[in-house]
Amino acid sequence: MIIQTIHMKSVTAEGQGTLSVFEASRDVPFDIKRIYYIHGAPQGTQRGGHAHKALRQVLWCPYGSILIRLDDGHEKSEVLLNDPAKGLIVEHNMWREMIWQQENSVLCVAADSYYEAEDYIRDYDEFLKHMGVEK
Repeated sequence: MIIQTIHMKSVTAEGQGTLSVFEASRDVPFDIKRIYYIHGAPQGTQRGGHAHKALRQVLWCPYGSILIRLDDGHEKSEVLLNDPAKGLIVEHNMWREMIWQQENSVLCVAADSYYEAEDYIRDYDEFLKHMGVEK
């Protein structure tokens, strides 16, 4: 399994904070068509539990700490998002789970396509079958 992270360009203005940025087709390997974020989740919240057939995403946590568990049907890996200038590329055909490590952490997602319910695989056994993995 190849895990691809990005480190956003960051510029700090003394006494005014830091601006971090990434650009579609430059820093992430796709154009962005949708951006959303999840906030207000208590520590220990687990979200995700699905894969996408075609959708590609970049995930980042501008505040807090969120553990991302990835599974391609053969290997499993974990990435901790706890740096607002670090992003994680999540390709299609990748099972993902997100676990809030800190109260009120924020997870931002930029996706390469619009929402399509048919693109989701929400059952792990169905995911393994889709990936051609026998249990």
